[in-house]
Amino acid sequence: MRNGIVLFTSDRGITPARLAVAAEERGFDTIYVPEHTHIPVRRDALHPTGGEELPDDRYLRTLDPWVSLATCAAVTTRIGLSTAVSLPVESDPITLAKTLATLDHLSGGRVTIGAGFGWNTDELADHHVPAERRRTVLKEYLEAMRALWTEEEASYDGEFVSFGPSWAYPKPPQGRIPVIVGAGAGPQTMRWIAAHADGWMTTPTSTDVAASAELLRKEWAAAGREGEPDVRVLVAKRPTEADFADWTAAGASELIWGVPDSDEAAVLAYLDKMAARLGLA
Repeated sequence: MRNGIVLFTSDRGITPARLAVAAEERGFDTIYVPEHTHIPVRRDALHPTGGEELPDDRYLRTLDPWVSLATCAAVTTRIGLSTAVSLPVESDPITLAKTLATLDHLSGGRVTIGAGFGWNTDELADHHVPAERRRTVLKEYLEAMRALWTEEEASYDGEFVSFGPSWAYPKPPQGRIPVIVGAGAGPQTMRWIAAHADGWMTTPTSTDVAASAELLRKEWAAAGREGEPDVRVLVAKRPTEADFADWTAAGASELIWGVPDSDEAAVLAYLDKMAARLGLA
């Protein structure tokens, strides 16, 4: 399994670019950052942990994910660039397709999109995304962006996205940009992933990952997909041997380890300990 790191970016602490350089030097494979465009002060949506209050104020202070990853791309050569998770439906799909294709082009094809449906329905509402239709909106966004990435004269005609024949460059170096959906492991979600995405990213509360991955593979086969779905595990606690066995049985391609948004010295010391524990170069 590969090893990635996720930084809950904010306007304080270590910068994404400095962390990316340090992570690449220590042998980590991917850097992930999150996305929230804003947090409405009045909020009806519960946090995924079930609480009415946010765990801390980082949600209010997240940096733009694609600008953050662009700064990482400029100072690294190998490390993958991804999100855990981004919210594509909170951007214009044509503009986002251009941003992502540009980042992938300039980084040499290192981008993977970790996408979410969006738990904060109040945030989605400010972007005119109906909460009950958010999966349909994301489906159309991904289909429209893939058309722009792969077709010479792209067009799309959907309920939430529509544009006539158009030219759009650059194209992603590897033909398309993989999409890994971060969400709970229900049957409906696994069916959605099998139909519209390239893999699944666990949530911090996911358990029995092997059983969920097996469900995804069944849906994958039923959808007529070739190959294997990409399964990535967001590690939210100190893992046990049983956890590693579960993730191995799930066929996980990457473990994603969190790092604190502390000052540079503290984060680098944390990375050193983690790299040593994982046996990385």
